[in-house]
Amino acid sequence: MTVTAAELIVLVDDDGTPIGTLPKPLVHHGETPLHRAFSAYLFADDGRLLVTRRAEDKQTFPGMWTNTVCGHPGPGEDDGAAIARRAGQELGLRVADLRPALPGYRYRAEFRGVVENEVCPVYLGRFTGTPDPDPREVGEWELLEWTAFRRRQEDSERDEWSPWCREQARLIEQAGLVPRSR
Repeated sequence: MTVTAAELIVLVDDDGTPIGTLPKPLVHHGETPLHRAFSAYLFADDGRLLVTRRAEDKQTFPGMWTNTVCGHPGPGEDDGAAIARRAGQELGLRVADLRPALPGYRYRAEFRGVVENEVCPVYLGRFTGTPDPDPREVGEWELLEWTAFRRRQEDSERDEWSPWCREQARLIEQAGLVPRSR
């Protein structure tokens, strides 16, 4: 029998300085401590964004549409390595041309009594390969032009998108890092 060690989440203070770790199952609840995370928006070679719908069994924000991949870097793991690890695990993809978009992003959100409370740098990049999602992580995926992605978020499906994804997408546009939606 193989025993898998629990994923460790890096807890941080208000300045983003690591102050300890906790096993992932102990982090997300109604009093979630501030911790490190990342969000990545990965694009196909043709410029379309890969969006994912979180699996229904996820502890946080189950069944919601969101950006390509989000997660938590482990102790001593840099964001680029963590993004590559999670893109591989969740979607069977490789990551290329990763660059910071919103390095100081931080948010707090609650859904069904579970709180996210994260220092969460946001990255843009490309993916290579064909999505082959792990059904424990990803329920569905789509490739969307940025304007269609934003239209769906803001108009017809607002409540179906994770709150961090909606906010990050607006900030990415405001920073001039992608074409503004019309």
